[in-house]
Amino acid sequence: MVNEERFWDASVEELSQGYYFNDEKEQYTCLFCYEAFEDGVIYPMSDRLLEAKKAVKQHILHSHGSPFEYLLSMDKKYTGLSEHQKELLTFFQSGLNDKEIVKELEGGSPSTIRNHRFKFREKEKQAKIYLAIMNVLNGQKDKSTKDFIEIHKGAKMVDERYAITIEEKEKVLETYFKNGLDGPLDNFPSKEKRKIIILQHILTRFTPNKRYTELEVNTVLKTIFNDFATIRRYLIEYGFIERSKDCTEYWVKQ
Repeated sequence: MVNEERFWDASVEELSQGYYFNDEKEQYTCLFCYEAFEDGVIYPMSDRLLEAKKAVKQHILHSHGSPFEYLLSMDKKYTGLSEHQKELLTFFQSGLNDKEIVKELEGGSPSTIRNHRFKFREKEKQAKIYLAIMNVLNGQKDKSTKDFIEIHKGAKMVDERYAITIEEKEKVLETYFKNGLDGPLDNFPSKEKRKIIILQHILTRFTPNKRYTELEVNTVLKTIFNDFATIRRYLIEYGFIERSKDCTEYWVKQ
């Protein structure tokens, strides 16, 4: 999906602020839910009138807490952080000193907290070097290099099933959507990789940030495949779509 790709293509600065500016559309867009605010338009928010850039910042605070909170809440497969490390980072972000953190944790020692601070700084250095290495590597890619499709943020488990090249994706879609990508699905594959490719494409038929009833979801899926219940179940199981506990609302998982 375009939105997923934009999230993963975002710079560190864009991820840190939680939004990006689309030059072509002249919009400030939230990276976490893709709500857009058109430059030059005034938005009423919290009893105030805000220009687009301030409006997207206010939206992020209101809807996602903050970029720090949203990014920290992401799965370990993306952050590489344990729950304990996330807790410590939250304390650091709030400005607590080492003694205060020990008190909050009800155990440990200030020296242990200082050691954690040191390790986090070392991880930051390593991350910078890694990004620099990948930047050089990506700059040297030639046209024969196989690029992989982006993994959606809602993925329940990332493994070899997601090692899918763009070329593989195009071939699978061509095979299973014989009447074009906007047409119906010829049949639903049994192989895991192909399932993911098909489900990822089907998700483009849904609008991010929109809440759907089960009937509305079924209506969309019926135009794609006769066994719409199976498609709906897989969209949920693979983390593409989320639903409320009472199954009355469905939405694209961000």
